[in-house]
Formats: sequence, C-alpha cells, structure tokens
Amino acid sequence: MENRTRVLYVDDNPKSSRLLSSVLEECGFQVIVKNDPVEALALCKRTDFDLALLDYEMPAMSGARLAKEIKRFLPHIPVILISGRLKLPAAELAFADAHFGFGTARDDLLWTMRILAEPKVVSMDSHRPHHMGMTRWADST
Repeated sequence: MENRTRVLYVDDNPKSSRLLSSVLEECGFQVIVKNDPVEALALCKRTDFDLALLDYEMPAMSGARLAKEIKRFLPHIPVILISGRLKLPAAELAFADAHFGFGTARDDLLWTMRILAEPKVVSMDSHRPHHMGMTRWADST
C-alpha cells in the first residue's frame, strides 16, 4: 500500500498542471490531476484523496465554488486555493483552508500541504477523520 499523501490538483491550464504536478511528485506527493472542475467534482465522489489543491480562476467553475462543493461531500478534506492574485475576498476563502497567491514560495506551499494533510484521527462519535490541531487559515499572504 502506498503511503504518500494523495493530492487532487485541479487547474484548467494543462501546462501549469503538468509543471506543478511534476514538482509535487518529486516532493513525495501522489497527484491526481484534473483540468476540468466538473470532472474533478465527479471524481471526488468515487476516489480517495488527502488534500485538494485548486486553481482559483477556472471558466466552468471557480476554485472557490469547487472548494464549497468538495467540503459539502468531504468536509474533512483540506482545500488549498492557488491563484495569481495577492489576495482573495474573504467570502471566496470560506471553504478553503489556505490560499497561496502571486509570489508564493514553493516551500511555503509544500510545507502547508504537508501540515494540512497530517495523519488524521477518528472521532468516537462520527467515524469521520478530523485533523489534529488544525485551524482554518484565511490567507497566507
């Protein structure tokens, strides 16, 4: 059984997704890439993953909306939005655990991904995994 963190990475730009997924794989993550947020949402219902990394600006569905839909089905999965913007409106971050925008250092993103995808514990009352000691991050910029 593979013990790498499984990341669902959704970006409508195939060139960007190839580049970042390659970097993530080299850093020890197992990456599932989707270029269509609607396909990604369907995949969420039938595939296990530990973290969602979503591009914010996509034509069919924004990363913020996709984050909301993912959290509706999988509330325990951490979601990171990435964008070319310095900041996003607070309402757009409501279902994201972190946001990384323009000028973000790769190591900051990797560190946050590792922290958010830490091993989960099972609550006695819900049988759903919860992250140990993690709080929501509004914005990393």
